[in-house]
Amino acid sequence: MAIINFLKNYERLARFKWGNFEGMKGPGPAIMLPIMHSGTKVDLRLEVIDIPRTTSITSDNAPIDIDFLVYLRVVAETSEKAVLEVENYHQAVIGLATTTLRAVVGEMSVDEVLSQRERVNTILREKLDTDTERWGIKVTNVEIKEVEPASDIQEAMNRQMSAERVRRAVVTEAEGTRQAAVTVAEGEKQASILKAEGARQAEILTAEGDQQAAVLRAEGFSTALDKIYSVAKKVDANTLSLQYFDTLKQLGSSPSTKFIFPMEFTNLLTPFTRMMGDSDSDVGKGK
Repeated sequence: MAIINFLKNYERLARFKWGNFEGMKGPGPAIMLPIMHSGTKVDLRLEVIDIPRTTSITSDNAPIDIDFLVYLRVVAETSEKAVLEVENYHQAVIGLATTTLRAVVGEMSVDEVLSQRERVNTILREKLDTDTERWGIKVTNVEIKEVEPASDIQEAMNRQMSAERVRRAVVTEAEGTRQAAVTVAEGEKQASILKAEGARQAEILTAEGDQQAAVLRAEGFSTALDKIYSVAKKVDANTLSLQYFDTLKQLGSSPSTKFIFPMEFTNLLTPFTRMMGDSDSDVGKGK
C-alpha cells in the first residue's frame, strides 16, 4: 500500500529507494512505498538556534561568558546536503558556533569584546556561513544576547569606569574654568580696546572741534579786519581828527593830570589849525 506525503512549500523530502538517494521531492505529493522507500523531511524556513552560554578566554587572559543566537535556514537548491553531508545539522551548527566563538574572542581583548559587539556578530556570521555552506546551510545573522566577564574582572572594570568618569569630570571642569578665564580675558581685552578707541575718537573730535573753532575765529577776525579796512578807506582826515578830539575829551574827564601824546597826533591837528587860521583871516577882512 503506497503512502502519499503532501509536502508544503517550505518542505522538502529526501527520498531513498532501497537505501539509494533518489532526490529531493516537493512541494506537493510524494509517493512512498513501504519497505522500498524511506525519506527524511527538511524544513526550509528560517530557524533560530540558541547557543548555550560559553566561557571564552580573551587575548588578555580574561574569562568571559557569552551566549548568542544563530539565525539559519536550509538552502532549497542544496537541501540534500543537510541530509547527506551531516547527521544532525542543528547539533553541528551549535558545536561549530561554540568553537568559532572561542577562536574569535581569543583574538580580542575584554574591552574590545564589550565595546564591539557588532563586530563580533559580523565575524561570527561570516565564519559560520563559510563553514556551514558544505551542509547546505545559510547563516543569515548572529546576535550576541549577553556578555558577562568574570566577577573580579567586572569589579576591576567598574573601578576603572568610575576612575574614568572622575577623570572626565576633572578634565571637563578644568576645561570649563579655562574657557571661562579665556572668555573673561577676551571680554576685558575687548573692553580695553573699545575704551581706548572711544578715548581716541573723543580726542580726535575735540581736536577737530578746536581746529574748526580756531578756523572760525580766524575767519571772523579776517572778516572784521576786512570790514574795518573798507570803512577806514572812506574816512577822511577831518573825521579821524574829530574822533581824536572825542578821545581827548574822554581823557580830559579822567582824574589823570599828565597826558602823553604821540607825535603823529600833532599832524592830525594840522587841518584844524589851518581851518582856524583861515577863519581868523576872514574875520579880519570883514572888519
